[in-house]
Amino acid sequence: ANTWKRQPSGLQKLLVSMLSSCLRAAAACRTSAVAKATAVHARSGARNLASAPYGAVIGIDLGTTNSCVALMEGGSPRVIENAEGSRTTPSVIAFTSDGQRLVGAAAKRQAVTNPSGTLFATKRLIGRRFDDPHVQKDLKTVPYQIVRADNGDAWISVEGKTYSPSQAGAFILGKMKETAESHLGTPVQHAVVTVPAYFNDSQRQATKDAGKIAGLEVLRIINEPTAAALAYGLDKKDGEVIAVYDLGGGTFDVSILE
Repeated sequence: ANTWKRQPSGLQKLLVSMLSSCLRAAAACRTSAVAKATAVHARSGARNLASAPYGAVIGIDLGTTNSCVALMEGGSPRVIENAEGSRTTPSVIAFTSDGQRLVGAAAKRQAVTNPSGTLFATKRLIGRRFDDPHVQKDLKTVPYQIVRADNGDAWISVEGKTYSPSQAGAFILGKMKETAESHLGTPVQHAVVTVPAYFNDSQRQATKDAGKIAGLEVLRIINEPTAAALAYGLDKKDGEVIAVYDLGGGTFDVSILE
């Protein structure tokens, strides 16, 4: 500890850089795997949820740090590249002084020069009350303003306007929707979205509300560890107990699947 308090050496800087790169790569792989499994679930869900066809149903991994969208092509799941050519999109929203709203990489690039107008990790607020201990902790760490809404929920204030976490989530889901529509060349109206296993009913409903605001009917909400297990075909192994370690950019969860 005393060593790290001093000026870090070149080796220490290299180790930190390598670890950061590994964590980013792991988060991207995890996001892609979950999105692929969600796409598989979306296709089966479209067949089973109703007799009427839904058309294109996309799978979205709405992450704390990155988000991803996938769909089924030729019987296989495919993660769709965004306009920047990346398969993952930063879950970042920015409101600029000239009235622009940026989502994704463009929002992340200007975060240093516009910290109070750049929203990130808003998934941690979705469906939570302002007095929630998690919200109170985030109040001390994020550069943007978290306020109490009239109903007691945690909302976000930017440039004199307030937004619910569901609205923030809708901006990101809308970006995923646009990515899928640009790839398909047709409108997309239905999706399956993943959430952490620990999400309560309020948080799950708030996620569905985000989809509705984005113009998507969320056919089903599924747990992220379940999607991760599906991605590796673990659902086809009977009589096994599977531990899923979900190492994301904002949270690290462990779930047991039986």
